[in-house]
Amino acid sequence: MTAAQADLEGVRSEFTRSLRIEAPQVEDGAEIWRIARDSEVLDLNSSYSYLLWCRDFAATSVVARDTASGADGAPIAFVTGYIRPERPEALVIWQVAVDSAHRGKGLAGTLLDALVTRVTDEQGITSVETTVTPDNTASDRMFHAFSERHGATLEREVLFDGELFPDGGHQPEVLYRIGPLTT
Repeated sequence: MTAAQADLEGVRSEFTRSLRIEAPQVEDGAEIWRIARDSEVLDLNSSYSYLLWCRDFAATSVVARDTASGADGAPIAFVTGYIRPERPEALVIWQVAVDSAHRGKGLAGTLLDALVTRVTDEQGITSVETTVTPDNTASDRMFHAFSERHGATLEREVLFDGELFPDGGHQPEVLYRIGPLTT
């Protein structure tokens, strides 16, 4: 077991008492939108898009619910993803966010592992792709730790230069390709 795997196991045991990880439901869309908005890091999509995401991409997304506040706890974190049409062996991670009260505990990594395990079992993916801006050190660390935990190579290249974004001032989006997944 690597150091990253040991750290994550410790975090998982902390959460297992009051955490439920599952596919999102349409009713979770508003709360997922709020978590994304409050992250102050993610590019916020319309509230409508989060409702659609919960309906159309639930099989490749997860939410974490804190059941300590009741059996039907509201989402406290989420990971959204989809299978890339041109590379059906690749799960693209679209957004990862954790409510501010639950950050710094490894929850994002726990959700990412749970989602990848489920989608690997159900759809046979062998790699993960995502984009990260150069200033997002938390995501950079999370995806590097993920690749280490799964014995996979992480390759990076600029996917979209900042100049391509019409609103100006956007940093480049760097594509992370992680695979092949071995664990």
